[in-house]
Amino acid sequence: MFKKLVILLLFASLLIFPKVLSAQSDFIIDATVTYDIQEEGTTIVTHEITLTNNLSNLYATSYTMGLEGLQPENIRVYKGNSELKLNINTDGDSTSMEVLFDSPAVGKGNFQKFTISFEEGSFATKSGEVWEISIPRLSSPENFRTYKVNLLVPQSFGQRAFISPEPINKTQTADKYSYVFEKNSIAVSGISAGFGEFQVFSFSLSYHLENPLNRAAYTEIAIPPDTAFQKVYFQSIDPVPEKVYIDADGNWLAVYKLKARERMDISAIGSVQIFAQPRQFPEPDEAVLEENKKETEFWQSSDPNIKELAQIYSTPRQIYDFVTNSLTYNYDRVRPNVQRMGAKEALINPNAAICLEFTDLFVAITRAAGIPAREVNGYAYSENPVLQPLSLVADVLHAWPEYWDSEKKVWVPVDPTWGSTTGGVDYFTKLDLRHFTFVIHGANPNQPYPPGSYKLGPNPQKDVFVNFGQLPQTLSSTPEITAETISLFPISNMKLSVKIYNPGPSALYDLNPKILFDKSEVLSQEIEILPPFSNYELESTIPFSFLGKKTPQQVEIVVAGEKLVVPGFKTQVVIYNLVGLFIILLLIATFIFLKIKRLNIFKIVNLIKSARIKKAQNETKKSEIHKG
Repeated sequence: MFKKLVILLLFASLLIFPKVLSAQSDFIIDATVTYDIQEEGTTIVTHEITLTNNLSNLYATSYTMGLEGLQPENIRVYKGNSELKLNINTDGDSTSMEVLFDSPAVGKGNFQKFTISFEEGSFATKSGEVWEISIPRLSSPENFRTYKVNLLVPQSFGQRAFISPEPINKTQTADKYSYVFEKNSIAVSGISAGFGEFQVFSFSLSYHLENPLNRAAYTEIAIPPDTAFQKVYFQSIDPVPEKVYIDADGNWLAVYKLKARERMDISAIGSVQIFAQPRQFPEPDEAVLEENKKETEFWQSSDPNIKELAQIYSTPRQIYDFVTNSLTYNYDRVRPNVQRMGAKEALINPNAAICLEFTDLFVAITRAAGIPAREVNGYAYSENPVLQPLSLVADVLHAWPEYWDSEKKVWVPVDPTWGSTTGGVDYFTKLDLRHFTFVIHGANPNQPYPPGSYKLGPNPQKDVFVNFGQLPQTLSSTPEITAETISLFPISNMKLSVKIYNPGPSALYDLNPKILFDKSEVLSQEIEILPPFSNYELESTIPFSFLGKKTPQQVEIVVAGEKLVVPGFKTQVVIYNLVGLFIILLLIATFIFLKIKRLNIFKIVNLIKSARIKKAQNETKKSEIHKG
């Protein structure tokens, strides 16, 4: 019978591996680890360990646990109600804790059951509006017969935004959410979770435009749009665009008119709210979805190899797993003006991929499988560019794909690049709250260009700034209504031209502008979405009617609770009618008068003529008598 020393190094980062000074087959280790996160973010970590003898002639006198990259505090070791002796050695970021057993457990099947607890402040951090939790993976699961993790999260952190991997059990107490994970799942990627309904980033974007022509010309820039997972609030766009319109893919394009040879610098400042769950958002029509199944120069969905893969991997989940496991991120290709390979070349060169190739291959296979898919360019917030690389060099942007979920009726974002580079963190089931969409490429894989791409000169400055932020005080927009009446002729129907303008900060949805004549509705239209700094125009006709019978006294334009009242010109129409009637009557009277007068003149003339004839006749008779 002799003593056996077992030293185990448990995980504390993704790169730590256990060091064992005796064969693990000599002992059976069962562990339950609880991460009890407190309101202020400190985590109380409790390791409940059972060390069972697997041989009759060996027993353990101590147990050593090593932690790397952590700063444990208030370390305690106890067995039942008794404290055990503990030796602690610290070397830089490494902490070694040696537990000394107070009595031997001799004989096969006998065991030492003890608990190690400590406090640590880095497992849970608040980033902006979201609490993010990161529990490292179990590096050597083979050392444990059983290994279970309990994660306890305060309900005050908010609703679960995402969690990976999916826990095997979920419960809820009065003040905590409880999640249970088994050994196999946390050995792959550890635990990544976020709590909070949304994240908020502030942004400042610069655009640099130039008109090289000798005449005035229109150009446009892409500003961050709303999606099902984000809502944008603009503090300002300077100068204000002439208009903003939405293309078929949902991009917001701001239009500017540049004079001949003019250069223009544009600044867009605002905030974006990234949601954990999709919100109600307008659905694309069937023509758009069909367009997002087609082949392009980088999404070669008709390529035989890609079509074959689409037969094997026919669901978005399967395609995501294939792309994540097949491509390897190549940091050497992250440089300006890198040549985009596309899906076909990505298959041929799987070790030379950056985010574009991960995205292109996912989109191509998904489209080949008959599922609409598209590419998103944007900003993905990352504190660790090694694990979560941002590989569009234009102001360190990122690319990721989306696929259309026909059941949920929503574009679902996924990130196979980060799924690959983080060692298996699940960026399919639920994307984190750090992906900020700048532009969407569905019909065209290249355009519109994202912010950060509108540069001039050989040494362009940084144009994209994104940081954690807060929601603005004013969240909703109030539409501005203007109206103009135009009459082509003095006494004719009048044209009513109405303009509805959204001055910001956010888009307006499901507007139902109405035009009312004296409280009676004469026109109603539907506006699905009106982006900030955009206009919507509608027209109606104010009738010119007899005595103003159909002409309104008052015209109301009502939009989203806002009202504009303009005169309906009923009084003027009545006056015009009366003046017209008076003129008509006067003309009739004059006509009658002239007619009567003309008749009287005819009688007088006839009488004169008759008198003259009589006189002539009399004179003739007299003459004849005189001659006789």
